[in-house]
Amino acid sequence: MRSKDEKQVNLIAQTNPKSPITEQYRLIRTNIQFSSVDKEIKTIVVTSSEPNDGKSTTAANLAIVLAQEEKKVLLVDADLRKPSVHYAFNLSNIHGLTSVLTKKMDFRKTILNSNVLNLDILTSGPIPPNPSELLNSKAIETAIDELKEIYDYIIFDTPPVLVVPDSQIVANKCDGVIMVVASGKTNKQSAVKAKELLVKANTSLLGVILNGVETDNSNYYYYQS
Repeated sequence: MRSKDEKQVNLIAQTNPKSPITEQYRLIRTNIQFSSVDKEIKTIVVTSSEPNDGKSTTAANLAIVLAQEEKKVLLVDADLRKPSVHYAFNLSNIHGLTSVLTKKMDFRKTILNSNVLNLDILTSGPIPPNPSELLNSKAIETAIDELKEIYDYIIFDTPPVLVVPDSQIVANKCDGVIMVVASGKTNKQSAVKAKELLVKANTSLLGVILNGVETDNSNYYYYQS
């Protein structure tokens, strides 16, 4: 795997593992594990109904707390329109998921080590002209099958559901999807519509995370299955 930048990861689950917010991420982790009692859940899509609801930050912190439990985790930036995972982890994005899907590089050469123990990153790579077609290709199904042999959990950060169909496409190929909604921001009708689209895409909705609820001057993240 390619080497990482030796820069610190500025995500709360890594920088402040004892904070109330990190504790809520651990609660989400526990609920996911309970959800897998009857069905193995290894591949999880994180999305939102609208932009700027915090889905990328949620995906990154969730990946970190899973890795902190000594699970081997891969965080994949499947937002091929507005990628951000490489910014969060201070990584290069010259090559990534699009390089794998267009068969320009093997995933073993594109996956990056992060500064978080047990957590690897597959950035988006160059933004393609046809994101939906790439994500709906046989190549991503093959890549997922191969990666599941290596990792305990694979977290996909995907675009908002109501903006493009990419999230439904990826979620249909994964074990479950988590939708993030922002307290005081996300439109209720938009959230309901996004849920309906995910259900119609034959996905397994694991739950909804309500992001940014203020309680005792702290931001908490709640998970509702």
